Amino acid sequence: MRKLLLSMCFLGCALWAQAKDLTQYVNPLMGTLSSFELSTGNTYPAIARPWGMNFWTPQTGKMGDGWQYVYTAHKIRGFKQTHQPSPWINDYGQFSIMPVVGKPEFNEDKRASWFSHKGEVALPHYYKVYLAEHDVVTEFTPTERAVLFRFTFPENEHSYIVVDAFDKGSYIKIIPEQNKIIGYTTRNSGGVPDNFKNYFVIEFDKPFTYQASVADGVLTENQKEQKAGHAGAIIGFKTRKGEIVHARVASSFIGFEQADRNLKELGNDSFDTLVQKGQDAWNEVLGKIEVDGGNLDQYRTFYSCLYRSVLFPRAFYEFDEAGNPVHYSPYNGQVLPGYMYTDTGFWDTFRCLFPFLNLMYPSVNKQIQEGLVNTYKESGFFPEWASPGHRGCMIGNNSASVLADAYLKGVKVDDVATLYEGLIHGTKNVHPEVSSTGRLGHEYYNELGYVPYDVKINENAARTLEYAYDDWCIYQMAKALDRPKKEQKLFANRALNYKNVFDKEAC
Repeated sequence: MRKLLLSMCFLGCALWAQAKDLTQYVNPLMGTLSSFELSTGNTYPAIARPWGMNFWTPQTGKMGDGWQYVYTAHKIRGFKQTHQPSPWINDYGQFSIMPVVGKPEFNEDKRASWFSHKGEVALPHYYKVYLAEHDVVTEFTPTERAVLFRFTFPENEHSYIVVDAFDKGSYIKIIPEQNKIIGYTTRNSGGVPDNFKNYFVIEFDKPFTYQASVADGVLTENQKEQKAGHAGAIIGFKTRKGEIVHARVASSFIGFEQADRNLKELGNDSFDTLVQKGQDAWNEVLGKIEVDGGNLDQYRTFYSCLYRSVLFPRAFYEFDEAGNPVHYSPYNGQVLPGYMYTDTGFWDTFRCLFPFLNLMYPSVNKQIQEGLVNTYKESGFFPEWASPGHRGCMIGNNSASVLADAYLKGVKVDDVATLYEGLIHGTKNVHPEVSSTGRLGHEYYNELGYVPYDVKINENAARTLEYAYDDWCIYQMAKALDRPKKEQKLFANRALNYKNVFDKEAC
């Protein structure tokens, strides 16, 4: 009876979502009125599909600035593919595309254009803005791994599009006979192997009448290829007033061939059709929850927050020629079968986001959990903060909570033995390079029941409390798996270690 009622509930929600466009309540600009000194959210407008591998955003900040879009800014420097989970963790694998007129200008400050929020439309699946200094309307709508741009140009002898592969090591190649640009960026903020690259392909529907490549600030006309610290390209054409030029863009962490394969996500759909498909995808996810009785501001707050909740962790896997999930491992640099998700920290999501995913999106969380098992297989540890690989941030061993909570609520991975092995491994090891992964101070905690103050490890009381809770989660897993009684008792006892940091005399 309970299953029947749940089925009816989900069916009802799905039908309700079809009848109602919930994207109208989502404001991707919410939380962007922030700066390093004062946060009102530290967000950026992530134009994407739910859990999409790539997000796209207008870029107002300078290259490498974690505050890549700030509401008080007046100029846009480009439209950037981004994978940034927060300004503190920053970005990786980013590149941008920008229309300009007048002359081929690559410098991000000189090519930037004034814009007004009055000329801006931001929805989860669609973005539009008028670039006043170039008299160009830019629109884009993404799929999980690709995006379609639509540029509306003025009448001009020389209209250009700039492709910026960013600094820290990049490559660009213009292929005029195919109206195509390919390249890669290696820019990152950490957490990647030495062979990390984000490969991209861009196809235009208008032949080039101008082409130039850029290497470390030097523009060379009619040179098709550059590999440099900071590479880029500029292509141009004559345009009529109101002429539309499309750019089809996709990327891959695996290679150019895979990027071409990912470009097929766009199919032969028109721009407007892709906008509708993106809207439908968001309504399907947002429509899992129906709210009523509130006012318009409350609807906007709720669905804007729900939109943020289903962006991360992002998919980091792609589909091979046979349609099977594969991924470039941000842990060992190999291309391996299976799922991978990344760009989230468990320190502040194990309490709320992951229990929510178990409840509302269990099929997606099943993939996420399988990806966590793959992370352990590829690195020897479950992640605590991944972007895209292990990053040093926060404390605790809360992967134990995320994994146990999912399993105990019925979201079960296929390889449970490896899952449990990884949980135990994390209680008596710490990552050799990233001390926030595993358990820093495990030798003290396991012997004394707490992490002492005088062993040059910070956050001692907090670590003890986190580890005790995580041991309770492992204890629950041990019971569910009918592990030996001695093993269950070990973690049941360790779960009480929170008592060791309670000072009765101080209360």
